[in-house]
Amino acid sequence: MRNMVIIGSGPAGLTAAVYAARANLQPLLIEGKEPGGQLTLTTLVENYPGFAESIMGPDLMEAMRKQAQKFGAEVVNGYVHTVKFGEYPFKISYGDQEVQAKTVVISTGSSAKLIGLKTEMQLMGHGVSTCATCDGFFYRGKEIAVVGGGDSAMEEATFLTKFATKVSVVHRREVLRASKIMQDRALQNPKIHFIYNTVVEEVVGSKETGVTALKMRNVKTRDLSDLRVDGLFVAIGHNPNTEIFKGQIDLDEKGYVKTHPDSTRTNVPGVFACGDVQDPVFRQAITAAGSGCMAAIEAERWLEH
Repeated sequence: MRNMVIIGSGPAGLTAAVYAARANLQPLLIEGKEPGGQLTLTTLVENYPGFAESIMGPDLMEAMRKQAQKFGAEVVNGYVHTVKFGEYPFKISYGDQEVQAKTVVISTGSSAKLIGLKTEMQLMGHGVSTCATCDGFFYRGKEIAVVGGGDSAMEEATFLTKFATKVSVVHRREVLRASKIMQDRALQNPKIHFIYNTVVEEVVGSKETGVTALKMRNVKTRDLSDLRVDGLFVAIGHNPNTEIFKGQIDLDEKGYVKTHPDSTRTNVPGVFACGDVQDPVFRQAITAAGSGCMAAIEAERWLEH
């Protein structure tokens, strides 16, 4: 029996673990498939407060992990495959273990949808990114490409024009899926260039040089072409990691965990959600960490009452 089980080990989960451990709740944190979360795919983090010289994403997560353990959080490597929120205490199964919990903090995050190329994964954090807000600054004075045709792609492309000299939006169809207002904003921006009916087939470059070009194919003519770029931003959406919570807890139409306004409380008393798993809007390490703090405090108060 645990006072608190935290599912997921990104900034939200680890911050919840720090706060819960300092409150003497001796939380158990189960890391999940991607220990450290999406930040481990990032090389340099420059916008996390307190690091004037910047810090590597994996190093930041390792520091958070050590901090949580220092105060008494137990961190285990495992993947939660079943939860039972319909009975109390709650039951969480990972690997061949089952643990009972008085409170649960869901911080399983969301995963960026990727094109699915081998070279895309090899160069992730070395010229390939899924977050313009995180990495746009590194492309000052450079030419970059954005893959996607929805609101997030238009938003990323528009944001990136603050830094890049040219942003090429590569979209597989001949019409954009983005809302009218987002399309208009992007179409009117002189730095944004559109390449329709086209898919990226290979990302060219190395970890040493970064991205140098894209190999692309026109889906109608089947013609191949090369585009010289210094970076690639994949903006085809995110999937919240909530598969195991379906039928156990209220999710919105996109699969994000629903929480009460100004709170991390879910519809199940004693179950809280924080970070990207309930935030489709900001998706930043700092906002995830903030909501992890909220979840731990709310869970502690819930246990007291």
